Amino acid sequence: MRFLHITSSIIISLLVTSNVYSSEPLLSINTPVVDIQNQLTTQTTNLNPSFELDADLIRSTYEARLYTLPAFKSGHYGLRMYRQTLDNKYAAAIWSDMARVASRLNFFANEVHTPEQIRKYAEQRIKSYLDEESERSQLRYQITKEMPEYLYLGVDLLGSMARANEYGLQHLENNRLKQIIRRYDFTKYATNEAMIKAWAAQLANQVYWLRQLGEQDVVEEFITTFRKVYPDAMDNSLSEQQFGNKIYGLTHIIFAASAYYQHSVREQDHQWLFDYYRDNIDTIIARAKEDVVAEVGINFLLAGLDNDPVVLKTRKVIQQSLNRDQGLVPSVTGGVDLKKGEHRNVLAIMLLDWKGVHAAPTISQQPELFRSKPYGLVAKD
Repeated sequence: MRFLHITSSIIISLLVTSNVYSSEPLLSINTPVVDIQNQLTTQTTNLNPSFELDADLIRSTYEARLYTLPAFKSGHYGLRMYRQTLDNKYAAAIWSDMARVASRLNFFANEVHTPEQIRKYAEQRIKSYLDEESERSQLRYQITKEMPEYLYLGVDLLGSMARANEYGLQHLENNRLKQIIRRYDFTKYATNEAMIKAWAAQLANQVYWLRQLGEQDVVEEFITTFRKVYPDAMDNSLSEQQFGNKIYGLTHIIFAASAYYQHSVREQDHQWLFDYYRDNIDTIIARAKEDVVAEVGINFLLAGLDNDPVVLKTRKVIQQSLNRDQGLVPSVTGGVDLKKGEHRNVLAIMLLDWKGVHAAPTISQQPELFRSKPYGLVAKD
């Protein structure tokens, strides 16, 4: 009886301590010892759920219905999960992504490649922004109508060519497509302040893609202009949309430098950026959406800074935002649509259960994924 009394006292003491951090009511001292032990275990689990288990929850939600998503979404998810795990269960998603890339490049190479065709294509694309009233859409419309070819060149063509290149592939008409790129001086877009306010993350991707393809290198010019557009001392004067655009642009500088989770980056190569994150992480958490917060954490993981306090802070934010009934991170308005939330949730998985970087898949290292290539794609020269 004395042993039982001591054990009960210890458990009740622990419960009192745990209750400081919990909104659950304190257990009655009349509760049987076995029930106290069970409830203590439950409370402790709820206080400190495993990051990896939460990643598994989101993963199971998406992978049960992955192929009900559009090809772009399933490919986006599958490629990132393959680069994390090298698991061939994502092979179908990789092929779907290749097919999407091949289809776009076939279209551009055969139907939209002359200056007149590009002009008409871009004018049609820009009309989609006319009916949008958001600050972002208005910014994009106002500046891009002055250089509409950017929608063809930067937003559409470069991304598809770079993705094929990452796979170790190129289009049958690769030379024709490269000649299109060479008609334009990308400095015009990458150093335009209004363009950066409208397309910061996209431009970060594109200047690195150009470098990856062996074309024009305007990475440093873009970063210099970006820092001029968004000086740190002016953060308080930025609208919520513009603050988000700044942080989104910062995270994509690191993502693009890593060739999207394929290579590590060195902190010292981007010291100004990591210093900014550390000095402003609480503001970022307060003002940015969950997907951007997750991207900040992944930036640190890409630099091998797994134990940096910023990583733990961002993981806790994502963990706390998780809707456990739906098994995913909802939108800021509580939306749980799988398609709309794929980007946000694949980032959450990566942040919570980081597996490192892998330069994959490529036709040379994973040939089994490329035995049947979509028409238009061939191995690189």
